[in-house]
Order: sequence, then C-alpha cells, then structure tokens
Amino acid sequence: MRFINPIPFVRDINRSKEFYRKRLGLRILEDFGNFVLFETGFAIHEGTSLEQTVWGKASAGEEPYGRRNLLLYFEHEDVEAAFENIAPHVELIHPVERQAWGQRVFRFYDPDRHAVEIGEPQNPGPAGNSHG
Repeated sequence: MRFINPIPFVRDINRSKEFYRKRLGLRILEDFGNFVLFETGFAIHEGTSLEQTVWGKASAGEEPYGRRNLLLYFEHEDVEAAFENIAPHVELIHPVERQAWGQRVFRFYDPDRHAVEIGEPQNPGPAGNSHG
C-alpha cells in the first residue's frame, strides 16, 4: 500500500487551476479538463463530476467545499517572499507566524475555502512529519 495524494474537490476547475498555477507557482503536469495534476503530486478535481463518479450523483448545494477540517500544506524556501506574492490576492487566515514547533507559516483560503498553509522547509522528525 502506498499513499499517493488527496484530491480536493473544486467548484470551478479553471478558476482553481489558475489560482494554484499563478498564485502558488505550481506547474501543471497533466490537464484532463475536470482533473488537473501538478508536478508536485498535488491534484484538484471538478467537484460535481467527481461526486457523480464516486457516489453516482452530484450534490445539490453550492456551498463551498472547504470545511475547516483539512489543511493543504505546501513549503516554500522563502516564506516571506511567498507571503508578499500571495497575501494581496487571498483571504488570509493569518500572516507569517512562528509555530510552537519553531516553523514559520502563513495560512489562507483558496477559491473553494480550503485552508492552505505555506511553511518554511523543516527537517522531518523521526516519523517524517514536519508538524509537531
């Protein structure tokens, strides 16, 4: 068994594709229309088509997919530069702050209100997890 990646549902695939490409600088590896895979392994899927595939029907609501129960985590070598480039274009959760485990991060919402965290690179602990 090998974990590959989570796939966040998005309402507007083009809006989200441009957000992650332009704002976060992710490069597209494959674009299948309703599914986009970025070079880092991060992927997004147009929500209603994936709902149809997985559950056999799309949900009726138009509420945001983000539910404050998932954090999309990215790292950037220069967290301050990333903040300066991204912050003016997003709804911030908080600016750059040092966390209890010493890492500096900032957090914001993507267009579907998924919480996104950008942190400075960390040396992984024994379990390979940066978060403490």
